[in-house]
Amino acid sequence: MTSGWAGKKSAKKGGFGRPAKGGDRRASRPRGQAPGGRAAEIADDGMVRLFGSHAVEAALNNPRRRVLRLLATENAERRLADVIAARGVPIDRATPGDLDHLLGADTVHQGLLLEAEPLPEPTLEELVKRAAETGPLVLLDHVTDPHNGGAVLRSAAAFGAAGVVMTRRHSPPLNGVLAKAASGALDLLPVLPVQNLARTMLELKGLGFRLIGLEGSAPDRLESERFEGLTALVLGAEGKGLRELTQQTCDRLVSITTGGPLASLNVSNAAAVALHWAAYARHSH
Repeated sequence: MTSGWAGKKSAKKGGFGRPAKGGDRRASRPRGQAPGGRAAEIADDGMVRLFGSHAVEAALNNPRRRVLRLLATENAERRLADVIAARGVPIDRATPGDLDHLLGADTVHQGLLLEAEPLPEPTLEELVKRAAETGPLVLLDHVTDPHNGGAVLRSAAAFGAAGVVMTRRHSPPLNGVLAKAASGALDLLPVLPVQNLARTMLELKGLGFRLIGLEGSAPDRLESERFEGLTALVLGAEGKGLRELTQQTCDRLVSITTGGPLASLNVSNAAAVALHWAAYARHSH
């Protein structure tokens, strides 16, 4: 049996190995550009633009999210009628073609585009308090792909993580593509961008956290970790894995036990496995 986050096949690449064909969609567009390549209307102006039913519904249900404008097709408005009415937000009626023009023809917007302000950032102290009451923190080390970042947020919310810490640079914006992949988790789970991840890790260690890094070449197994007390799960970028300083700052490096012919996992899949194990371990001891 091999170990994977990824396992032996990926040890030379720091934790992931080669991504499967089509499995790693890099954030290659300019930060303010729409998925379909249209940047004129979608400028990098600090405004958050959310699309898709789950992301928009979660934002409307979040009293901390200041909504500026909602564009919706007639069908989409009907689907979210109760939520829209409860929030009291005015609607700009749009056609699917209008939203395609704004967001790009390949964007799955489901007839909805919400313009809003960014959420207030949590403090590290707030995340520490949540971790003492719920589950582990998730730390992302230069995970740049918004689909992967959003999927990690979704798993973190599903398995009761306390929150997510990511680097302020070399991370996707907390906006449309990530929010769509997060399926509403962006408005359900606190996310803290930090300037220096290693420094934040040291702060957490000083507060009593045990930092567990996922690394495919690690001989220790995730399944031996009990996730007791204050813990943080540290994940690195696809292909490169955890950076050297991040590895050195972790208390323990572990890999996920695998048994199939492919000993490599996408970062979001590995996060889901690890967070499920953390939830199971906490509840079974």
